[in-house]
This record gives sequence, structure tokens and C-alpha cells, in this order.
Amino acid sequence: MTERPVDCIISENAQIAEGVTFGPRVVLAGDGIVLRQNVRLDAACVIGADVTIGQGAWVKAGAVVLRSVPPNAIVEGNPAQVVGYLDGGSQRRPDPKHIDIRAFSHLPRPSKVDLGVGESALFLMRRITDARGALTVGEVPTEVPFSPARYFVVFDVPTLELRGEHAHRRCQQFLICLHGTCRVLLDDGQSRCEVTLDRPDMGVFMPDMIWGTQYRYSPDAALLVFASRTYEADDYLRTYDDFLAELEKRG
Repeated sequence: MTERPVDCIISENAQIAEGVTFGPRVVLAGDGIVLRQNVRLDAACVIGADVTIGQGAWVKAGAVVLRSVPPNAIVEGNPAQVVGYLDGGSQRRPDPKHIDIRAFSHLPRPSKVDLGVGESALFLMRRITDARGALTVGEVPTEVPFSPARYFVVFDVPTLELRGEHAHRRCQQFLICLHGTCRVLLDDGQSRCEVTLDRPDMGVFMPDMIWGTQYRYSPDAALLVFASRTYEADDYLRTYDDFLAELEKRG
């Protein structure tokens, strides 16, 4: 049974899973609040009505949460926004591994770097620069890991918004930030890493059965995504619980 400090204010119909940690003076202010497993609520945070805090998420002290929080996310501020994600594994470190592109500046191009999250990989693409400008190129399928069946571009994303937040049963994706910056979180159910995409000559390969989230978009960001399959509604795993259940089913 989850222990609740006596100085917390908790709505009677709040759904609270096992392993939730309450700091002092936490307020669950309204109906329809759901706290998933192993959520951490720090001191004096306020959770608004109809908000779901995803499993393993951390709400920092004084945060005012007015919209649902993804699994394993770290939120702070008023109104609260995602500022990072927790690492996987038993240690629950406050940040997943962040991939620093500068660590691979010595590698020839094209190169592929294993990210340690399933079969996810960072691709360093060729870049050609002369007096007329710069060009980056990748050949399919020798330098891009699959032949795309479709593409889409994500742009004009408000800074507070998250994109992705799903996995695919079969579809593979390849992400390139053509302009601006965004962060890509990759999660295989055990390990997580983040990559900051901030140049058009690098891409992230996200295979099937990887939970993907993109956030911290700059106002000018344009994210190009190649997909290995046409749109199939039943290919999406749209909740983290469904994703974990599918992983368990596959063994």
C-alpha cells in the first residue's frame, strides 16, 4: 500500500497505483487523477483534474501539473513541462544517456553508431561543402537502413509540446532534423537514451518496438521522418502499458 503523508490533500476518487512516493504538502486537486506505478511526487506539487501521471514519472517540487505526464518523464515549473526523462534500469538515474555528436567527429562519413537501445543507431551522413553551399546525402538502402514507403515532416511545434509517444509493431523510422533542433528519446523497455538532432547531416534510426518521443523543439525546427511502411492504424502501440505488454508477449 502506498503511504500518503497526512499533510497531503488527495481527491477521494484519485486512482493511485502501488509504489507512488508522496512528498509533503502534495495536492491532488480534482477528479479523474490517475497516478501510475512508481510515480514520485515531490513537496508541494499540485496535480490538476483529469491528469494522468505515467509510470515512473517524477514531478519536481512546486510543479503545477495541468496536463498528463508521459511515462518516465521529469516535469517541473508552473505550468509544468517536460525537462527530461529518467534512465532505465534498477538505479533510476535522473537522466538517460545523452549522445554527444562531438564524440564521433573523428569517424569517417558515412558511419553508423550503435546507441545501446535495441537496434537503434545514429547515422552520420556525408556532407559536401563548397563555395556554392552545403549538401548532405544518403543512399538507399546502403546508407539509410531501409527503403522508405512514406515520409512526413513535423514543424511549427510549440515548445511545450511532445511528439511521438508511441511505438510501432512493424514500422521502422529514420529521423533527420532539417532545421532547428529537437531531442529524440529512445526506449526499449529497459534502456533509454536521448539524441539531440541539430543538423541535417545526421539521422536516428528507430526500429520497430522502440518507444519514441520527441520534445524540446526549437521554434524553427523541421523534423523529417522516413517510414518503412505506409500508415497502418493497428501498427501503433499508443500507451506505454500496451508497449510493455507487447514486449512481454514477444519474450
